[in-house]
Amino acid sequence: MDFVHAVLFAILQGATELFPVSSLGHAVIVPKLLHWPIDQSSPDFLPFLVMLHLGTAIGLLLYFYSDWLAMARGALGLGYAAEVSATRDLLLKLIIATLPAVVIGAVLKKPIAHLFGSPLIASLFLVANAGVLLAGERLRGRALRGGHMNNMDALIIGLFQCLAFLPGISRSGSAIVGGLRRGINHEDAAHFSFLMGTPVILAASVAEIPKLLHAHELHALFGVSLLAAIVAGVVAYASTAFLMRYFKQHDSWALKPFAWYCAIFGAGSFVLLAVGL
Repeated sequence: MDFVHAVLFAILQGATELFPVSSLGHAVIVPKLLHWPIDQSSPDFLPFLVMLHLGTAIGLLLYFYSDWLAMARGALGLGYAAEVSATRDLLLKLIIATLPAVVIGAVLKKPIAHLFGSPLIASLFLVANAGVLLAGERLRGRALRGGHMNNMDALIIGLFQCLAFLPGISRSGSAIVGGLRRGINHEDAAHFSFLMGTPVILAASVAEIPKLLHAHELHALFGVSLLAAIVAGVVAYASTAFLMRYFKQHDSWALKPFAWYCAIFGAGSFVLLAVGL
């Protein structure tokens, strides 16, 4: 992979990981459509992808630094009693919301692994992602009394997030839809989704590091991968900042533009890939 395509791929990863349009779907489809010289089955690609995800996770950690610091202080019992209770409650909800992905991911990883390399399948699931986002807007639950999220809300959001095990279904989008269904507004659902996604992305990346530390591919690509990770982190940070403002300002219809984009891009990609263009 050359420098230009590494940076372009990093921008693609950093943006689509947060936007509700599926980073995995775009990572499979876009290089194929644009004929980028990237072999995703190559042993060189895994170290590069791990570095991108680490960069994305660090970008998220930096944006939500105050939240994670407050949760760390709460876990240690530091601060006023009310603050400790609130931050521990949020941490518990994040743990509850993450559990379904751990359990369901362990069960589904092998059976659906063959789907992940197919651009045609990913393009169809992008269209399905559009349906998920539109359904989320249409079937929004009533506003929560007092805006309080309970443990069942967190569990439901975590279950919705598991839709993203299908290539082309957005993790952040499905989690936000789960929040909408439980009566949470776009901004708060996105906030919780991004917090929930940070340890998931980070853990998935860190789990691969021991396998890569002594791999020749990591050393061969380290310079390009490090630069790409920095780019992905900066783009992820900027994307998060934009989306948090966007969801706050457009609460009545925020997911619809992303839904129509996924429908058009997914259907168009399917046609182009099917005819071999």
